[in-house]
Amino acid sequence: MVRKPVVSGQFYPQSPEDLKNIIESFKPKETTKISAKGIILPHAGYVYSGKVATVTTARVLFKKRVIILGTNHSGLGEKFSLYSKGKWEIPLGEIDIDEDLALKILSAGEYVKEDILAHKFEHSIEVELPILRYLGGEFRFVPIVCSYGSLEEYRKVGLQIYEAIKEIKEEVLLVASSDMTHYEPEAKARKKDRSAIEAILNLDEEDLLRRVERENISMCGVSPVCVLLVCSKLLGAKKAQVVLYQTSGESSGDYTSVVGYVGVVIS
Repeated sequence: MVRKPVVSGQFYPQSPEDLKNIIESFKPKETTKISAKGIILPHAGYVYSGKVATVTTARVLFKKRVIILGTNHSGLGEKFSLYSKGKWEIPLGEIDIDEDLALKILSAGEYVKEDILAHKFEHSIEVELPILRYLGGEFRFVPIVCSYGSLEEYRKVGLQIYEAIKEIKEEVLLVASSDMTHYEPEAKARKKDRSAIEAILNLDEEDLLRRVERENISMCGVSPVCVLLVCSKLLGAKKAQVVLYQTSGESSGDYTSVVGYVGVVIS
């Protein structure tokens, strides 16, 4: 089973050469690499958020097994939907699903369920793959699309993933895919995003959820980020740092209605 790309040529270039060139243009010339449990990356079109995703990915020592927690924009499928078999195609080649790890996750609890419908039209995981492949080389991955849920559900999902990771002898890199505030004036977006990022830097999923709800922060990936925080802490994470924050205004020149993008490394 091969999942074909659905936003190639829209969110990122369809031509392999053009795709490599745009990622290369974002790549920092020098960077100190960190051994990370997880990273948070944005998932907009590369002209807007590609630099944030690239410089953040470039900061970590890459691993050969990856779990990508995506946002559910379509509303389709199970609440926590895992795509368990086959390959995903991108312009840079095919990337294998880590079927062994996928099965371990499905067997470790009842919250993450096997489902491909949520992945059919979803871009939040797909757009990360070319950057991860270009910078990290060959890897296997488990894609999980996360819908909105409760704090208790996020903690149960994080625990289910952790229990599966414990069973394998290799390290796993967790990736959560999320944009921040959507379509608000620059100053307002940055203020709201600062509040959400503060909770993330404190590794506090409960406070993040509280702030997002209280301040009406239109962070689409609060679900995958909460799951990432839970699982990362179970894996021993102690700190988080922002690599880069930008808004779409820096690319479009329109600061009246922006989307915020943050790259975070959790170690």
